[in-house]
Amino acid sequence: MKAIKYYISLVALTLVLSFTATETNAQCAMCRASVESNQNGDDKLANLGRGLNKGILYLMAIPYILVGTVGFLYYRNNRKQQ
Repeated sequence: MKAIKYYISLVALTLVLSFTATETNAQCAMCRASVESNQNGDDKLANLGRGLNKGILYLMAIPYILVGTVGFLYYRNNRKQQ
């Protein structure tokens, strides 16, 4: 019975998160390379390329942190039950 409540709450959370999206502006690695290659000695574009690179790293790291946190909490919770 406890497992059913867990799965129902997991499905409900997934549905809520899938319908509450925010608009983001993300760039791919090709866009970053294009910005960095078109610098022509312009410091403004160099800063834009660095900022774009940091944004890409930030967007890449967040899912790994979330999955790691959920996995750790799951592991700790199962260890307490045994």
